[in-house]
Amino acid sequence: MADLLYTIKANTPKEEIIRQLREHPEIKFVSMMGIDLAGNDTDEKIPVRIFIKDMDEFFEGRAVQTDGSSVVLPGIATLNNAKVDMPVDHSVNWFVDYNFEHYDNVTNRPVGTLRIPSFLIHEGNRVDSRAVLTDTLIYVKKELVDLFHRYPEVSGLAVNGKDIVDITFTSATELEFWVKTPLEEAAVEEMSASQVMQEQYWERTHGAVRCALEQSLIELDKYGLKVEMGHKEVGGLKAQIDESGHLTHVCEQLEIDWKFSDAVQAADNEILVRTVVKEIFRANGLEVSFKAKPMIGLAGNGEHTHLGLAAVTADGKVYNLFAAKNPEQDFMSAVGYGALMGLLKNYEVINPFVSATNDSLNRLKPGFEAPVCIVTSLGHTPKVPSRNRTILAGLIRDLENPMATRFELRACNPYTNTYLVLAAAYSAILDGIKMAVTHTTDELLAELSKDAGDDGFYLEKDRAYRSEDDVYEDYTEEERNKLFGKPPATVWENISALEQFPDKVKIISAGGALNQKIINSFRDGALLRWKTELISRILPELRNMVRKAKKIDAIFVTDQDAYNWNKIFMLRAELAKDSIDEKSLFTRLIKALETGKFDEASELQIVIYHKVEELKALYDCYEKNII
Repeated sequence: MADLLYTIKANTPKEEIIRQLREHPEIKFVSMMGIDLAGNDTDEKIPVRIFIKDMDEFFEGRAVQTDGSSVVLPGIATLNNAKVDMPVDHSVNWFVDYNFEHYDNVTNRPVGTLRIPSFLIHEGNRVDSRAVLTDTLIYVKKELVDLFHRYPEVSGLAVNGKDIVDITFTSATELEFWVKTPLEEAAVEEMSASQVMQEQYWERTHGAVRCALEQSLIELDKYGLKVEMGHKEVGGLKAQIDESGHLTHVCEQLEIDWKFSDAVQAADNEILVRTVVKEIFRANGLEVSFKAKPMIGLAGNGEHTHLGLAAVTADGKVYNLFAAKNPEQDFMSAVGYGALMGLLKNYEVINPFVSATNDSLNRLKPGFEAPVCIVTSLGHTPKVPSRNRTILAGLIRDLENPMATRFELRACNPYTNTYLVLAAAYSAILDGIKMAVTHTTDELLAELSKDAGDDGFYLEKDRAYRSEDDVYEDYTEEERNKLFGKPPATVWENISALEQFPDKVKIISAGGALNQKIINSFRDGALLRWKTELISRILPELRNMVRKAKKIDAIFVTDQDAYNWNKIFMLRAELAKDSIDEKSLFTRLIKALETGKFDEASELQIVIYHKVEELKALYDCYEKNII
């Protein structure tokens, strides 16, 4: 299979595309891959012969259309105005998706589908996630080049602003995922103990898991992703071996890392990696979950998103704009300080794009290295880079390699819409840089390190934004909330920030691409999914859990058993049992959601989650005491 075509490079001429497709008749189909506002990628099968014949129409968006019922664009592509055109994006790589379960009889090769990144256009306007990021970066680039020409001498920067002719946006994501044997359940308590004792982290993989991981790394390299590492993560337990020598009860967590790229390509690469990993593990008889929190009580799946910024000068040299000219004296350049402060100051309106589902917010709890506070860490001195993993946005530095300086946004998960997050983040970064170019690095370090209650010239007075301590262990919840802001507990609380902070929304929408219409559409889609998932999935699952917490018949019953059962009985009734005069928490939540009382629904969701955890803990004690 060495001669399969895996990638058609960005900006390949049409004639060359046709030549490559004709040289690879195993590629039978093309698929236009648009990204809606929920981060879903479209997929369809169009015969290659049609694509070749009508290539100009495909490039211009006249060949393929979809409608509002097929993509998440609420308030934009409605049922009475649903037509959405899909022109191709030739500025990024196109990947070939091979079906290794379906071989072409003529070529004896797997049948391939060329997945072509595409925009979604409604009434002449680009309304998709890809377009939001692409157009935002065009705006940010122009603003930065103009800014550096106006302020050429920026503190701590290794390049003169007048020499800058272009800006590059470098980004990368990491993929964490859980792997398990289908239809088999492992004990959460046992895995939790294994996690605490760190029995799994970077352990050797075995059997089908090892095969699937190795195959994934090899396959991804064929697409030019330059895989850097695959390893076991913190979660999981040791599998068992059946009589035939096969591993059973597989349940472990893995991570795959690959090389950075420009921002749009990085977001595309992430979708490719998820697709390849899922297919290869499935072919090995394993089930993969990219959910942010597949199992409550265990480590969730993160997807740390790396943000970088570089300047290109007329002679072709590239300079990292975040890196300090003297890295042993300064943590960053003034541009770096400003970018980080812009990200932190405006994070309340970036966060809705980072975590827009019940699942994603389940992950963001204290512990398990999941960030809950808007805070950064720089390191105790510039000579010792920080690796504080309890903060939201980390500064990554290598004193021997200035080009490695970047920020790691740690709250994202595998289903975060990376396109929208990068668009909002780089817009916020621009806001901070505009402030920073007129300040020294010493002034900016003092601003970023200020205590809550101290006046600042950019950051909010009542907040602190830097800590070199363990945010989980060295602060109480009350102290964290006071210093760094109270984190949202539900989708409604998170999405509400888009209404509560209009000045910050203006910052992330300044480029015009992430405009109010797009933001409203994203919000409406997220709230619909929040409401629907609670009513149709989460509450039925919780109701079944309540039903299973039944009284156990036993010959020997102690007063402790009677006490525990009485509390369990009352909790079950409070959660799920209605009377004429008193409605259960489940019923009240459904009614609040259906009548649009989202503040009440959000509060009820929090109460229900606490009550459910209390019930689970009580029933566990009750069950263990029955002999």
